[in-house]
Amino acid sequence: MIRYALICDAEDEFEAWFSSSADFDAQAEKGLVECPVCGSKAVRKAPMAPAIAKSREAPSPEQIRRFVAQAVKAHIRDSFDYVGERFAEEARRLHENETPADKPIWGEATPEQARELIEEGVAVAPLPPEFAPEPPRKLN
Repeated sequence: MIRYALICDAEDEFEAWFSSSADFDAQAEKGLVECPVCGSKAVRKAPMAPAIAKSREAPSPEQIRRFVAQAVKAHIRDSFDYVGERFAEEARRLHENETPADKPIWGEATPEQARELIEEGVAVAPLPPEFAPEPPRKLN
């Protein structure tokens, strides 16, 4: 069903329901659509705004940040190898092609180690703590 805002040649405005747009066109052509105010059969569709369903409330910036943090953590956990405190050493080995890279790596480095890596041209980036997954537990 579709609801149309209608207007007659006398400028009376009213609404009516039809099963489809084609149904309105067919009824209007046959003179079956009539103004309830004045009885005129010269009826046309009036301009109207479409009905837009309201969506649920937009997420807050904090909700968005938590969602992104969870997605980043999952991506790192699934796609990167954890190298722990050997990060600087492993990053250098990968950079110098001494070790084949099955996956990118992540781990811990001191600010000084990170600075040295950057100065050497090794591509590294800090990860904010809320975006870092929990390191895997060591099996004994």
